[in-house]
Amino acid sequence: MSAQRGPLWWAAHHRVHHRHTDTEIDPHSSQHGFWYSHIGWFLNQQNFSTRKDLIKDWLKYPELTWLDRFSLPIVIFTAIAIYAMGDWLSVAYPSLNTSGAQLLVWGFVISTVLLIHATLCINSLAHRYGHRDFETDDQSRNNLFLAIITLGEGWHNNHHFYAGSVRQGFYWWQIDVSYYILKLMSYFGLVWSMNPVPEKVYQYRNDHEVTNPHQPIQEKESP
Repeated sequence: MSAQRGPLWWAAHHRVHHRHTDTEIDPHSSQHGFWYSHIGWFLNQQNFSTRKDLIKDWLKYPELTWLDRFSLPIVIFTAIAIYAMGDWLSVAYPSLNTSGAQLLVWGFVISTVLLIHATLCINSLAHRYGHRDFETDDQSRNNLFLAIITLGEGWHNNHHFYAGSVRQGFYWWQIDVSYYILKLMSYFGLVWSMNPVPEKVYQYRNDHEVTNPHQPIQEKESP
């Protein structure tokens, strides 16, 4: 529904990103400049297919395979449904002064564009601007503004240092709305096995000072 391809596609690219962050192999490396890491890679034919060889452990889930296969029809159906709702409201409740086209623009087009650019900001801005709380072999940053607009993903340096935790805001003052929602869902048995941040991560942070928390990056030409 977010028009950002399927879950298996994202998982495969994300694994490549973590294995080869900010190198030539990274599909959205910050080394190739802002625009390529933000949107260029997303439109690149080379990155269009789903690399199933990298996510064999996820292929056993039929619901994920189904969502990945029909990601485009789901988006189209959502747009049509929103338009139909607006068209119905114009007849059933004319006092609302709405229409199918109006609801489609505001309820789907604008919201979808804003959502996808917020997501892509993690690939671009979160590797350029912010603070490095952990020494990593990449350019990942922690950024409060990005954490707010992406519901927690802005604590990207944390995520690259230790990606095995359900939360990306490792400290109570690091706002992580996605984690809060998942935690609430766990109380109702909707999610489980939520891996916490290990104590060794906090210990490492206390024992190691980041030498250059705002280190600039050196860009290369886009491929």
